[in-house]
Amino acid sequence: QASQEELKAAYRRLCMLYHPDKHRDPELKTQAERLFNLVHQAYEVLSDPQTRAIYDIYGRRGLEMEGWEVVERKRTPAEIREEFERLQREREERRLQQRTNPKGTISVGIDATDLFDRYDEEYEDVPGSSFPQIEINKMHISQSIEAPLTATDTAILSGNLSTQNGNGGGSINLALRRVTSAKGWGELEFGAGDLQGPLFGLKIFRNLTPRCFITTNCALQFSSRGVRPGLTTVLARNLDKNTMGYLQWRWGIQSAMNTSIVRDTKTSHFTVALQLGIPHSFMMVSYQHKFQDEDQTRVKGSLKAGFFGTIVEYGAERKISRHSILGATVSVGVPQGVSLKIKLNRASQTYFFPVHLTDQLLPSAVFYATVGPLVIYFAMHRLIIKPYLRAQKERELEKQRENTASDILQKKQEAEAAVRLMQECVRRIIEAEEARMGLIVVNAWYGKFVNDNSRKNEKVKVIDVTVPLQCLVKDSKLILTEASKAGLPGFYDPCVGEEKSLKVLYQFRGVLHQVMSADNEALRIPKQ
Repeated sequence: QASQEELKAAYRRLCMLYHPDKHRDPELKTQAERLFNLVHQAYEVLSDPQTRAIYDIYGRRGLEMEGWEVVERKRTPAEIREEFERLQREREERRLQQRTNPKGTISVGIDATDLFDRYDEEYEDVPGSSFPQIEINKMHISQSIEAPLTATDTAILSGNLSTQNGNGGGSINLALRRVTSAKGWGELEFGAGDLQGPLFGLKIFRNLTPRCFITTNCALQFSSRGVRPGLTTVLARNLDKNTMGYLQWRWGIQSAMNTSIVRDTKTSHFTVALQLGIPHSFMMVSYQHKFQDEDQTRVKGSLKAGFFGTIVEYGAERKISRHSILGATVSVGVPQGVSLKIKLNRASQTYFFPVHLTDQLLPSAVFYATVGPLVIYFAMHRLIIKPYLRAQKERELEKQRENTASDILQKKQEAEAAVRLMQECVRRIIEAEEARMGLIVVNAWYGKFVNDNSRKNEKVKVIDVTVPLQCLVKDSKLILTEASKAGLPGFYDPCVGEEKSLKVLYQFRGVLHQVMSADNEALRIPKQ
């Protein structure tokens, strides 16, 4: 966002610093010529609105001859940006054609009631009765893929298999979706299964206003008992920026009317719902708190009461790797008993393990369902997950260092040359600042600092940037914008891929001060 005046001022200052005629030493003169040419090339690009637009969009590669093939030299910056956006859309369409967007769910139900509900007299004469019987009593597997046919048409193929206590079945569905306009889409669905006959469905989505939409789903299920029609309609409206209200009416199998309000903010998620229907009517309230940490930790609780009984649920979920989220929920209900539900989301795949612990309300089952997963998680996190993620990060950093080694070496040589060329200019700046009791940089370091005792085994990686910072002082002020400081004259990146900071010890009006600034944080000293 720098203006032309700011560019000219920076260009003049760097030209005065690196001009070859200002340096008599042959080695310094050679280094000055190289840096002066780099500054001149940068100014040539940034002072021309057209080349600046190309550089902003494509980077340095866009300035090479290959980069000019995508845009004509005669175009204005606005036209270049339009062309870039058009090419982006084309790339997105090509990527869309290659994407199948697979989604899957695997659910394994475990019956562990023998841990808490067993009666010793029943097992006295049974061999091996001292060990509780834990068994898998149900499984469900579903998978779907999308196949974009055109920019507006998509085919969706899905299937599922379910089994419970030795009995089960499956079905397969094909849906064809067409986006009719910016306001809506329609979908035709065809399905068949071994337990149920053919299924024909129609789903329509439509934006009624910018804040309101409606979804209608009609279905005809054919079976040996005849044709069973079904209709579901959902009307939704934005009540405010973070709140949605829903009204649902379902007719046919398990007819019901449902209304709910969902409020989703940066730190919380709240839902209240009421349903009147056959066979189930209920009221449900749930709340989820989102912690603003790097692991995206969330804790949640809900209360659901209806004709089927009452259920209280509480749990938490946390990000354990870049693409994986692990969660656990304890469900306590009457007459359902106590269950522990473990869920792992890995990219677009979901693995769900509901463990039924007891049919009764036993405090011991609630205790172990709550404490057990916490103990196991923290043990695994400390002994397995954390070391694995640390090793993975080290491998990525090592690979990044190898890929950028030659570039960093060149930047280091340029920075060292720039520091040597700055010496005379810095001497004059210090003399002027001392005369007015102004800003003098006593010491400055840039790189990775280790202040935390838990990281004391890590190596400090910093470079001395006292001279480059003093060179940037003007009228007893030092102003750095919100950008990585590795790009400043006389700087380079001493620890690629790692968190960096700038530490400055400076003197102003004869008093010593110290400031610490993050790599991309703006800095202005002296502090007001």
